[in-house]
Amino acid sequence: CMDLDQPAPDFELPDLDGRPHRLSDYRGRIVVVDFWSCECPHSERTDRSLMSTFVQWDNEVVLLTVAANRSESAEAVAEAANTRRLPKVLVDGDQSVASLYKAQTTPHAFVIDQAGILRYRGAGDDVAFRQKVPTRFYVEAAVEALLEGRRPEVRETPALGCVIVRDI
Repeated sequence: CMDLDQPAPDFELPDLDGRPHRLSDYRGRIVVVDFWSCECPHSERTDRSLMSTFVQWDNEVVLLTVAANRSESAEAVAEAANTRRLPKVLVDGDQSVASLYKAQTTPHAFVIDQAGILRYRGAGDDVAFRQKVPTRFYVEAAVEALLEGRRPEVRETPALGCVIVRDI
């Protein structure tokens, strides 16, 4: 079971070139783990928002985008990653990390502090079925709080997006 304010479970996944990345390699920096789909419009919106803020955070924050859909080809994932300028896309081919983190949708974001403690999980923003334009950006707010040495005000939200495809 994974609880807020507890250590985030470590994992190792390959990037698109097959190089392994471990969550624990990034200890000392804030890590945003984002379960993601190259085909989901909610993921695309979150990518745009995150990447526009990401440049301001410099090297203090790492974004690990996790491609966890069985139905998406490596080519489609690589093309979307390149188009959206995502720094690190990791491949969760058997959905083991998605299951470990209980990720159900794309996007589903987890913000982990410099000590490896899970401080936020949920949606990237407050878009809902009745609200099409975001007014609050939960992931960015969580990261900003951690950069300032405090805990995020909003620590958990329901993730809204496309269901992770686990079997074809």
